Amino acid sequence: MTPQPTLAPRPLAERRDVAAQRLATYHRLWLATGRDGHGAHLIPVSFVWTGEHLVMATFERSRTMANLRAHPRSRAAIGDTDDVVTVDGDVAIVDVAEVDPATAGRYAQVSHDPRRMPGFLYLYLRPDRVQVWNGFHEFGGRTVMLDGSWLDEPVD
Repeated sequence: MTPQPTLAPRPLAERRDVAAQRLATYHRLWLATGRDGHGAHLIPVSFVWTGEHLVMATFERSRTMANLRAHPRSRAAIGDTDDVVTVDGDVAIVDVAEVDPATAGRYAQVSHDPRRMPGFLYLYLRPDRVQVWNGFHEFGGRTVMLDGSWLDEPVD
């Protein structure tokens, strides 16, 4: 058996750039929510990035909404298991009428339009931690944002 070459992890600045690029150009993610006694719940959902929030929408009466009402925190995963950006943060549930028209319009371009679909609400996830890695060799140093600020030095 031939040993696999050791891959060097990308520098923090490059990983930050990857995270920023994914947030700006991807429009699909996996959203995980949970609440005591109900376990984890995972859904695919569309999103747009405002520069401050991941904006998503889902059914008002969904398990995701029930989870977020009980525990307004989630984790999103963008990419695949070989190259992923994860985003952790608090989530605000926002009524359709309260969403900035430009943001609602951008969201309608990548998914359905909650302004025209009764029973939907928007979700605003404000990142407080973002991690980036593309394999075991990058497990250390994967955090690129902590406490809502992009990092200049590795922390893990």
